[in-house]
Parts: sequence; structure tokens; C-alpha cells
Amino acid sequence: MALYLVRHAKAGRRSQWEGPDFARPLNYEGQLQAQALAEKIAAVRPTWLLSSPFVRCMQTLAELGELTGLPVIADDRLAEAREIAAVIEILERAPHGTVLCSHGDIIPPTIQTLEARGMTITTALDWRKATVWVIERDEATFTSATVWPPPLAG
Repeated sequence: MALYLVRHAKAGRRSQWEGPDFARPLNYEGQLQAQALAEKIAAVRPTWLLSSPFVRCMQTLAELGELTGLPVIADDRLAEAREIAAVIEILERAPHGTVLCSHGDIIPPTIQTLEARGMTITTALDWRKATVWVIERDEATFTSATVWPPPLAG
């Protein structure tokens, strides 16, 4: 069974954003990436959309939600600076086809933890924004992962 762990699409720079970081939105390129991700992920018929409550993550999955008719559910466990154990727990319990959107400080250690538990990574590592980690799980065992490169990477 496949789960999809998405790093949010491109957002404006932290240093140039005057509001709270929680509210920092996708920039124009990020909006285009989110559209392209939506089209690609919709083709695998996702079953559940779960996101960090940060605006840029919710926006990354919003178009996918519109295409599939699924709500994007905010989950604080996917926000920045959260415990990796909580993310692993979500992945262990999530139904087949779940799409999760999180951040650059969450996704690499999550993948590395799963790899340390025996999951095989079959592609080169890629931590860029708008990447999608496709994680295969058999019951509670994570078996393999591949990463889709970001759309419109430039």
C-alpha cells in the first residue's frame, strides 16, 4: 500500500515575509507546483489528505482537494519542529492512499528513521520543495520508498 509524503511547494522567503511564519503562503512558482502536484497525485486516487496547518502546506494540497473532492485536514503533528515519532505514528496508521504534506525539517528525518528501521530507498534522496515521497507499507512494516522530483523544478 502506498502513502504519499509531500514537502510543501515553494513559498516566499522567510527573510522577506513580515507576518508570522505560520501564515507565509506559496509564491507564484509554488502555486504552479501545487497545481502540477494535484494533477499527478489525483491520478493515483488518494483517499485522505492530511497537512501541516501552516498556510503553505494547506495551499499545497488545496488544488488536490478540489480535484478529488477530499477535504484537506490540518494536523499539528505535521507542523514544523514536531516530534518525528508522531509523524511515524501517523504513517503507521494512515489508510492506503493517504497524502500528507509537511516541512523540510520533518520529511528528511522521517525518511531516515524509516530507512533505519529497514525500509529500502530505491531512488536518490531529494529534499527539495514539492517532492513527493511514495512510501510502500505492508501492514505496519515500511518496505520501500521512491521520491518524485518536484514539478517545474528550476
